[in-house]
Amino acid sequence: MCGFVGFIGPSGPNWTRDAVVNRMSNAIAHRGPDDRGSWSDDEAGIALGHRRLSIVDLSPAGHQPMVSQSGRFVIVFNGEIYNFRELQKQLDNLGSPPCWRGHSDTEVLLEAIAAWGIATALQRSVGMFAFALFDRQTSRLTLARDRIGEKPLYWGVNNGVLLFGSDLAALKLHPLWQGEINRDALALLLRFNNIPAPFTIYKDIHKVQPGKILEFPRNSFLPQATDYWDAGTILSASVDRPFRGSPQDAIAETERLLSQSLAGQMIADVPLGAFLSGGIDSSLVVALMQAASTRPVRTFSIGFEEAAFNEAPYAKAVANHLGTNHTEFYVSTADALATVPRIAKVYSEPFADSSQIPTMLVSELARRHVTVALSGDGGDELFSGYNRYAIADRTWKWLRHIPLSVRRVIANRIAATSPRSWDRFAGMTYLPPQLKVQRLGDKLNKAASVAGQASLDDVYETLISQWQSPNEIVIGGHEEVYSRPERRTDVDFVRHMMQQDLTRYLPDDILVKVDRASMAVGLEARVPMLDHRLVEFSSTLPMGILRRDGKTKWPLRQVLDRYVPGHLINRPKMGFGVPIDSWLRGPLKDWAEALLDESRLKREGFFHPAPIRQAWEDHLSGNRNVQYPIWVILMFGSWLENELGGTS
Repeated sequence: MCGFVGFIGPSGPNWTRDAVVNRMSNAIAHRGPDDRGSWSDDEAGIALGHRRLSIVDLSPAGHQPMVSQSGRFVIVFNGEIYNFRELQKQLDNLGSPPCWRGHSDTEVLLEAIAAWGIATALQRSVGMFAFALFDRQTSRLTLARDRIGEKPLYWGVNNGVLLFGSDLAALKLHPLWQGEINRDALALLLRFNNIPAPFTIYKDIHKVQPGKILEFPRNSFLPQATDYWDAGTILSASVDRPFRGSPQDAIAETERLLSQSLAGQMIADVPLGAFLSGGIDSSLVVALMQAASTRPVRTFSIGFEEAAFNEAPYAKAVANHLGTNHTEFYVSTADALATVPRIAKVYSEPFADSSQIPTMLVSELARRHVTVALSGDGGDELFSGYNRYAIADRTWKWLRHIPLSVRRVIANRIAATSPRSWDRFAGMTYLPPQLKVQRLGDKLNKAASVAGQASLDDVYETLISQWQSPNEIVIGGHEEVYSRPERRTDVDFVRHMMQQDLTRYLPDDILVKVDRASMAVGLEARVPMLDHRLVEFSSTLPMGILRRDGKTKWPLRQVLDRYVPGHLINRPKMGFGVPIDSWLRGPLKDWAEALLDESRLKREGFFHPAPIRQAWEDHLSGNRNVQYPIWVILMFGSWLENELGGTS
């Protein structure tokens, strides 16, 4: 796990390529605190910089940038190739096997590329990665990213220079950098909480999309893009070739593939542990880790003072049952709030998933004890675990029989009553217990927004959106630049939602959150559920197996039942959140008010202030809980303040 940066372009009168690339790589020292290196070729106009977090092969033989044995290829690599030992054996069986200098996965990948070509080498590799490869013979630069998008990779042309690397913070340190904010991307941020690939917050700077190879021929900054793995194609093919085995066969294959993934991801020459929330996914990862280990696995969880957000007791119960070496830390409100000012530096472009806060805190906790931590992310997307899948599917089945005009009248009447009023109604003592629903107002308002939609695709977009009309908020922003994936008419709608989450929400939100939070403290986070072989298998499972006996993620639950008793796991899904709503009305109120000040918003010139101020006043009064739309605006404002050096 590392970070890298590079550029192709002219040198300046007052700087050398090596000096510039070293300065750029210093900006991502947190991604690789153990070693640094650079390489340049003045004739080709290229410079590469690397920061290393040593995980496998801690010796100097793993130093980067790394040159192939033939001298033809130079690579800077971020990530892990989990099956590198298998690939090494295949290379050893060639007519002219490599003479290995060390035992790093980077060296194996580099020699695999030299032997088989880039596409074949990547198709044979299992891992999470991003890299830049320069062919000294053809002066061709190649950028590539892993199948699911666990590792970040940016590129763009700025003032005649081709820039690329692991983090925008590094690209911005090139002397010719001029970053202009992309208002279309800002509109997308307001809808999705994040900026989806291939867009970034800057014009002309892009994200390499998962599963893609970009090749830049000599003297050209126009890439030739190819897919070596495409999630949409894989998932579409799976619909045509569904799993034909029994439910028990599905359980057995799920356990086999996840155990196979863990066998590769537990390889490290440094201390290794796992995040444990006490939920299904992280508990299953830890259970299989412990079953494969001869010593107690190190596990980590954080707790909160607010009971509605505290999963620590559940995690501790699972840890005690499995016999792990468990560490928990109860975070005070002050601890959590102290994290907020650091978010803009950790996430180098605006990012507004508020679970970034507990993710940063648990990463800091784990890093005090280990260098690698495995997580349970991906289970919801692969095995149909999100509540919105069932809500959208169940609600639409009866909504579609009601005329749209009637539905919209009902929706408007529900929305006309404040959530606080609905909550007071639900709390009335004379109501039977089954009608005393927690946060009834928020749930009814969400249901009303769904009821007023004309199609299933509109329902899904409503459920995942923060601001429903971003173009009306962002001055000059047009979210239409982002094209939504089309839905096959013969594909179940829940399956379609899962596919969108796997190809967009997962890489652009969940994996961004985990990568930046963990790498900020020099911790490598690995995600066993996202082994592409498990992804491909889960996509073939029919909904009757994914959701069975009234339970989501049925195959995962059945595997977990073999290791952890159900009473420790079976409870309503909580999510990994913090009480943003009450914080914004309390200890964060002054900070938020400063960023949302009407004169400030006008001066910055990115947003129409009126709808933002109305939402803020509604939230403060309790008429509506709109903490998440407000949080998006705050995260952009905080990022912009950091971008401008503390002034705005």
